[in-house]
Amino acid sequence: MTFAVKLSPVILEQLNALDEKSKRTVWEKIKLIEENPFHFKRIHSKRFRKVFRVRMSVQGKETRLIYVIIEPNIIIACLLDRKKDYKDLEKYLAKI
Repeated sequence: MTFAVKLSPVILEQLNALDEKSKRTVWEKIKLIEENPFHFKRIHSKRFRKVFRVRMSVQGKETRLIYVIIEPNIIIACLLDRKKDYKDLEKYLAKI
């Protein structure tokens, strides 16, 4: 099945705040998601059933790229700072 990748307003805002090297890293991960969206680890959410995360390091910080699969779309939701232990996850998912 082919999926269409869509970006949420939150991720667009977060991408604008990053430097070029970090943006390139995020886009590489998005391309990997597009190739096989079920490859990465699934996480639990109260709002959606198919929520996944990609581990990455952005500007020296442990960061997670969160995305939701709502067929036939893959919605890139946000970048989460790992230090906050997913506390803002539901807040970001509410903005999809």
